[in-house]
Amino acid sequence: MSEIAAKAPARPRRRLIVARLVPYLLLQALIVIVTILGLRLLQPSDPDDFAVSGFSLREDGATRPVTLPHFTSSRYSLSDPPLYTGTFTFRDGDAGWSVFLPRFSNAVEVAVNGVVVLDSRRDANANRPDRNTPQIALIPASLLHDGDNEIAVRLFVWGPLKGFLDTVYVGPDAALRPSYETRTLLFVTLPVVFSAWQSIFAVILAIMWLMRRREPVYGVLAVAMVLGVVQAFVPPPVPPATTSRLAAVLLASAPTESALIVVFALLFFGWRWPRYGALLFVPGIAVFAVGLVGGPPLPRILFLVLGIPMVGVCLLLMASITAAQVVRRQDAASFTLGCAVTIVLTCWVHDMLSVFEIMTNERIFVSRLSYSAMLVAIGAGLTWRFARALNQVDSFASQLVTRVREAEERLKASFAREEERARAAALANERTRLMRDLHDGLGGQLVSIVALSERGHESSSITDAARAALKDLRLVIDSMDDIGGDLMLALGSWRERAAAQLRPHDVALGWHVATPQGLPLHPELRPWHVIQIVRILDEAVTNAVKHAQARHIVVTIETLDDGQGDGQENGRENGQGPRGMISVADDGKGFALSGNGEAGSAGQTARGLRNMRSRAARCGAVLDLASDSSGTRVRLQLPKTFPDSDAAATG
Repeated sequence: MSEIAAKAPARPRRRLIVARLVPYLLLQALIVIVTILGLRLLQPSDPDDFAVSGFSLREDGATRPVTLPHFTSSRYSLSDPPLYTGTFTFRDGDAGWSVFLPRFSNAVEVAVNGVVVLDSRRDANANRPDRNTPQIALIPASLLHDGDNEIAVRLFVWGPLKGFLDTVYVGPDAALRPSYETRTLLFVTLPVVFSAWQSIFAVILAIMWLMRRREPVYGVLAVAMVLGVVQAFVPPPVPPATTSRLAAVLLASAPTESALIVVFALLFFGWRWPRYGALLFVPGIAVFAVGLVGGPPLPRILFLVLGIPMVGVCLLLMASITAAQVVRRQDAASFTLGCAVTIVLTCWVHDMLSVFEIMTNERIFVSRLSYSAMLVAIGAGLTWRFARALNQVDSFASQLVTRVREAEERLKASFAREEERARAAALANERTRLMRDLHDGLGGQLVSIVALSERGHESSSITDAARAALKDLRLVIDSMDDIGGDLMLALGSWRERAAAQLRPHDVALGWHVATPQGLPLHPELRPWHVIQIVRILDEAVTNAVKHAQARHIVVTIETLDDGQGDGQENGRENGQGPRGMISVADDGKGFALSGNGEAGSAGQTARGLRNMRSRAARCGAVLDLASDSSGTRVRLQLPKTFPDSDAAATG
């Protein structure tokens, strides 16, 4: 039963693989057919009316008739190159004639009537076996004569492939030039354009890798592109030159470039690097090492044995990787890259058929030309990946904007709730303060009036109590005024009430502002701060009238700088800066003080002083008391910053 259960999930997975792989393989087969047809259409139409195909070949000391195109029997013949001799017919009066060679390997020298008119060895790029460079040369009119003329073609071969000479065309330049230009466009200009595009691509990839070092896929692909550019633009040495090191670099770049493309595919698709992956670079390293120590033929032979098959192996690996990626994800990048690999692999097979002379009528190498399809696919894959990343960034940005907006809405709602709570708490605190102030002040006065009226006291006593209640009510009402943090405004109102209170007792009130600004501004000043300070001053004046029997009271207001006053320690606790000082001094008889600064007696005076100190502490102020036979002085040193709440002050 367990084996059946294990096989059950494998069947749908196998069906899914088949369902994805079969259409992909059919698509690749269609691409192979289209590529073969394209290669057939790629063959330019040469002017067959001017073809010279019948030649006499002298090679290896023997002479025999041959028909072009023709493969030589030797792979290395620089000292005694094969000589093709033929004839063509010229008529007097014809316009300028040319000789046109569509394809050859490795180099040719063309002579007309014994005079050399073309030598391809002067152009190093024309002699590369991987290129399909055509050659054309004007035949001077002085060399031609009416009737049959002789043409001789010497073919220089330096391997590793056998020499090849395509059909030779001799005729009017106007008839041959279009075919030459068409071949030049296909096999010279387009590869240069693709190589230039590849160099730009390499620069872009290098910049991307420098900016994103954590993604080596860009660096690997940039190195591969650079190797391809080097192979395309650096001309190889032409024998008998002995620059084998340069040849080794050029020959080793092709298999190394192919191996790097495989590495790119593995990294691009997120595959794990295989254990034996480094073996992909062995052929390129071997060709390069042999080229450094061996003679010129050795690296070319080794390239034919190792390098070219390694390119095919890398293409097969690329085809397998892309097919597996299509089965896994079916994304656009793997489809595009897989189709490009199929095109390049088909062209590589075509070139191999030419190398092994299975296709005896031509030798046109199209792998390098088809490599442009790989560049397009890689560019498309990277662009698709970049566009997908941009879409993900846009999606993330939109989600982030939505979340930020939602967070802002929640934060605004939270702020509104907190503001409402703070407003409710402030109203509750203010209501509690008013209730306490009315209870402590006006409530006590009303109780006193009721008690006096019930006991039948004189109306003067009841009147005094009512006046005291009215004064306390005015004090509570005045404390609600907005004074903008300027305590001097509240003290001005208190001065008028205190003067009216002292006038019936024949007590003079002196008012002295010692500093120009009076008291500093306190933006944090609240009504409950004001009422506590005013009540402290009321208590000081009342004590001077009732108990000290003073005849003169002086109120001094000033601003103290840092380090002044007796409350330096409290000043340090409240921060440095100017602090206000209010002093109330009288000329009464004074009273005795205990060691802690309290009144010596336990009567009403002592209770009043304790209330004054308690009120000062609730405001964050410091109350200092001094008394002797010459009078009493009460000093209230205000804090630099008043506390935010009554609870903070009392705590």
